[in-house]
Amino acid sequence: LEEAAFQLQQIFRIDISIALNILGIESMRAGHCRAAFTCFKLAADRGYSKAQFNVGLCYEHGRGTEKDLEKAGFYYCQAASSHHPMAQYRYARFLLQHGPGSCWDRRHKAVALLERAAGAGITEAQAYLGVFYMRGLQPQEKRGLKYLLQAANSGDAQSRFHLGVCYEQGLGVQRNMAEALRHYRQSAAAGNRQAQERLRA
Repeated sequence: LEEAAFQLQQIFRIDISIALNILGIESMRAGHCRAAFTCFKLAADRGYSKAQFNVGLCYEHGRGTEKDLEKAGFYYCQAASSHHPMAQYRYARFLLQHGPGSCWDRRHKAVALLERAAGAGITEAQAYLGVFYMRGLQPQEKRGLKYLLQAANSGDAQSRFHLGVCYEQGLGVQRNMAEALRHYRQSAAAGNRQAQERLRA
């Protein structure tokens, strides 16, 4: 694999870590999960954040290796520390669900990572923060509304549904049934079942 990566590097004049990661992606697409994992791991151990993220995915889903959430969290953490936005989102989710340390510390760190990922345009992070701020122990409805709107504008139908709820119930915004219906209709048109049921109700 390193020889193949070296050849690819010579052809395209790219870094060996990038070449290994590309080989990993191509191997995964071809269904060769073990070979893909090996390529990702070699590149990740050289410090390449995209490969570290891919190794995290492999460990999280058990693709090409045994499923291991602790190792997934470790590699997501490495990639997140190199400002990889999707790794920031995944590591934040790991911290909230499986992370070590006190609940408060984990939550504080996770929210900071989610904020960074959301700011980088990661729709999943925007949607997660929207619900988090709406339903948290100390709700911050206006903040939640901001993130739900960002995620909805990126095409997230579930966030669009939540916006409908906000307008229907007056959460972080003045009640407005016409606006609630508009959001429910858009969400329903995108296939969201909750929105479809809400419209029927």
